[in-house]
Amino acid sequence: MPDDMIADIQSQLTELLSRALFSVAPDFGIEVRLARSRQEGHGDFTSNVALQLAKQMKIPPRQLAERVAAEIPVSSLLARVEVAGAGFINLHLEASVLHEVVHEVLTRGERYGAGVRETPNRVLVEFVSANPTGPLHVGHGRGAAYGASLADILEFAGHAVTREYYVNDAGRQMDILALSTWLRYLDLFGLSVHFPPNGYRGDYVFTMARQLREAHGDRYARVDPVSILSGVPPLPPAERGDGEAQALRESHLDALIDNCKYLLADAYRSLHDFVLAEQLGDCRNDLAEFGVHFDVWFSERSLYDLGLVERALAQLERAGHLYSQDGALWFRSTAFGDEKDRVVRRENGQPTYFASDIAYHLNKYERGFDRIVNIWGADHHGYIPRVKGAVTALGLDAHRLDIALVQFAVLYRNGQKASMSTRSGEFVTLRALRDEVGRDAARLFYVLRKSDQHLDFDLDLAKTESSDNPVYYLQYAHARIASILREWQSQYDGEPGELERVDCSCLSDPAELRLLRELMAFPAVVDEAASQYAPHVIAFYLKDLAAEFHRYYTASRILVDVTALREARVALAACVRQTLANGLRLLGVGAPEAM
Repeated sequence: MPDDMIADIQSQLTELLSRALFSVAPDFGIEVRLARSRQEGHGDFTSNVALQLAKQMKIPPRQLAERVAAEIPVSSLLARVEVAGAGFINLHLEASVLHEVVHEVLTRGERYGAGVRETPNRVLVEFVSANPTGPLHVGHGRGAAYGASLADILEFAGHAVTREYYVNDAGRQMDILALSTWLRYLDLFGLSVHFPPNGYRGDYVFTMARQLREAHGDRYARVDPVSILSGVPPLPPAERGDGEAQALRESHLDALIDNCKYLLADAYRSLHDFVLAEQLGDCRNDLAEFGVHFDVWFSERSLYDLGLVERALAQLERAGHLYSQDGALWFRSTAFGDEKDRVVRRENGQPTYFASDIAYHLNKYERGFDRIVNIWGADHHGYIPRVKGAVTALGLDAHRLDIALVQFAVLYRNGQKASMSTRSGEFVTLRALRDEVGRDAARLFYVLRKSDQHLDFDLDLAKTESSDNPVYYLQYAHARIASILREWQSQYDGEPGELERVDCSCLSDPAELRLLRELMAFPAVVDEAASQYAPHVIAFYLKDLAAEFHRYYTASRILVDVTALREARVALAACVRQTLANGLRLLGVGAPEAM
């Protein structure tokens, strides 16, 4: 729930409206809900209760709203009550109530807007979870920014949050990366083998190969080059792109992997772990530089080592949700709304990725989380029914599992769509994006739209020092207020710690009251962003708050000669600065003191 004072005001207003409704319609029980008014002139809070009840009472909604409004008891909280539109009841607060917001913001400081919950929900947020087979790219960046901000918002709203990265360290892709690194490593010893077209070809693979040589010398090079290709089927011509040719390339790659494992024997695991550690280390550093941190790095391999995959499959089999066909084991996914049944164990006896995902979700539930949030790329949309179906088949509550999808971001430069890949075919890395526009701009731009909406990332705008650039606009507002406070301290011997006790009753200018209303809305905005998994709601709010302050600053002098008014305006500005800082922190964006 939102901040104490704000929640208390809303609770009192709800009680007043409930009493009025009972006077008019004692036999019609309905829960009264108040919403923050989003348009100036429509009050501070509004209710559509008359619209909800009018049909049952067979009374026109506006007429019903007028009858309810007339019954609202007199209160020191309310300046007036109005009926608007088709039957909305708008409540306007007394200015004295708005003035109390200054005390609330300055007293709570960094905790202003934070939720207070007697029993916090335990929430697991799993995000990024990219295969550790190469550097993070700009597509991963949006999921990282969204996930980190969402986790921070949920925590700020009063939940107990665990941030988790699922490490795909047990699958074929890691075998491909280990093979690719090994082949580049062999090149360094003059043991060249034709590199498979479907191996990992990035520069980082050459780097890991050199690191492998530096760390282990020729330990992995004591092999006969001929044996590397023993039994490996030949590759089809490069120009062939049909399905059969693709299958042959995959068979060629799998045979190379098998030979690598056979020739290196026990040493293969150390090769695999070396490559994994290098890529995970790079990923951790990259994310840390992006302001993204995880509490848990969960190993897919641990699901196999602890027997969790087999236990999950056995549980599904006992419940009658698996069947055998064509030598494989299948999950009856269609029984849960999926378009077709899914293989969980291949003909060769190996579990599929889906099998480990089933075990992973069983593990999440067994860890006792109240809410489980998966953040996936939008291309995983079709994966949702089978995962939720498996959760239900395991006898678990699928409603506790929420899946948020993140659309890809498209880069634009000079008004033109920028290439998402380098000349070598590699995607633009998250690190390269950060180097170009800075961490703050990258974090904010990624969350300016709903996660499941297409995002155009304007690289030129992100670097512009103008009001058109949202990150500059927000940070400039914070820095501008910091400058005002420094000047106030210097010229008037101001003490920031005294501001929370300032009498703000002289703040009567409409612009000042609008700022107070914006400040008062922040706890509800945080609550909305948390409940809807929507960090962009915070971003929109901050832009509105900054715009309101910039307009006020342009039209009004803050450091006036009249002491009482000056102190009140400085306190108001300090509240805006604190709220901006709190909101920016939730989005992973810095709040500079000077620009």
